[in-house]
Amino acid sequence: MAGSALDTSSTDEARARLADQLLARRWVTSPAVEAAFRRVPRHLFATHGISIDAAYADDVVITSRGPDGRATSSISAPWLQAYMLEQAGLRPGARVLEVGSGGYNAALIADVVGPEGTVVTIDIDANVIERARTGLDRAGYQQVTAVHGDGEYGHQPGAPYDAIIVTVETPDLPPAWLDQLAPAGVLIVPLRMRGMTRCLTLRRHEDHLLAAAALQCGFVPMQGDGRSPARRLALRGDDVVVVLDDTTAEVSLDALAAALHTQRLEAWSPVTITMEEGSSFESLHLWLASQPRPFGTLAVDRERSAGLVDPQDRFVCPTLLTADSFAYLAMRKLDDTTWQFGTHGFGPDADTLATDMLDLITVWDHHHRHSPGPKITVHPTGTHPPEPDGPQLLVTRRHAAIMVTWSASEQPR
Repeated sequence: MAGSALDTSSTDEARARLADQLLARRWVTSPAVEAAFRRVPRHLFATHGISIDAAYADDVVITSRGPDGRATSSISAPWLQAYMLEQAGLRPGARVLEVGSGGYNAALIADVVGPEGTVVTIDIDANVIERARTGLDRAGYQQVTAVHGDGEYGHQPGAPYDAIIVTVETPDLPPAWLDQLAPAGVLIVPLRMRGMTRCLTLRRHEDHLLAAAALQCGFVPMQGDGRSPARRLALRGDDVVVVLDDTTAEVSLDALAAALHTQRLEAWSPVTITMEEGSSFESLHLWLASQPRPFGTLAVDRERSAGLVDPQDRFVCPTLLTADSFAYLAMRKLDDTTWQFGTHGFGPDADTLATDMLDLITVWDHHHRHSPGPKITVHPTGTHPPEPDGPQLLVTRRHAAIMVTWSASEQPR
């Protein structure tokens, strides 16, 4: 590690550089969080053999993978960890539960809440907890309690918690988290809603939870009793995969795979985006997922599927479906600064799906593109959320019903 041919700086220099970057990009805004990033040695929690420069890059560090090669544990990107810490608004002496461990984030939390605070980190993987415990001890954060267990059930002995910070993607909010959260506590959670994952800052509001903030993000999926019920439809091995959160959706794997052999339909909307706008269209993904119709996400290997499919996002691309056809969100470059939104469709219903996709893109552009985004609330399953004024998405899980409401009062530009 230190002193290897891959290193260009010392750990102190690398840590200071990372903190400076997070400050400059406004991911870090408070003195306490800044101090934590300047003090906690991230390299002590990284995979053995990784360079100092890589350990302190503003990027994810994969620490373990499953038999299929997919990541099962990681140290999240520092910008995202900083965002979650700032959203939690932690104070000295606070009690915090972290669901999904790696050690580094727990050390950051412990640094912010100080010696009077309580930090519990829990993970279902015994190896992850062992590695986290080793890193915490080496870094000087012996006061953190590291628990081997299913995060679905939290950790009652440390409750109530002023903040519960979930660092795995979850499709649901189990009762234990709310039971163990202090009345004025905050729940920071990457919640999966029809394939779209948003890091929500949730607080109690009347008889439900209200999201004060939502940020597009990606995390390794939760394991154990809280794992996602999503279905993966491999249309051409791992090269082209449709992922369905709606497990009851009436679609045919064989028919969708056969649709890939039909001629690709391309259609383009008048909606464009410039380089200066960057990725300011993340609400489009959630808008497309919010429609009361069969919906999935497309994941592709761009190299092995080149010339066949070309989705806007190769990991999580919004896709409209029928039983035997699909159309996904696409983009094409018009010139050096401008891109155009459109769609590619396959199968007998490609034309209808493409028309629907273009209509939805246009509605988003006129009514929602420049708005703050939808209102997101979480209600106990079995209750009856109030009817919203505008279009909505209601995702009902085993424990919680997630409602995404788009304002009907937005006027076209």
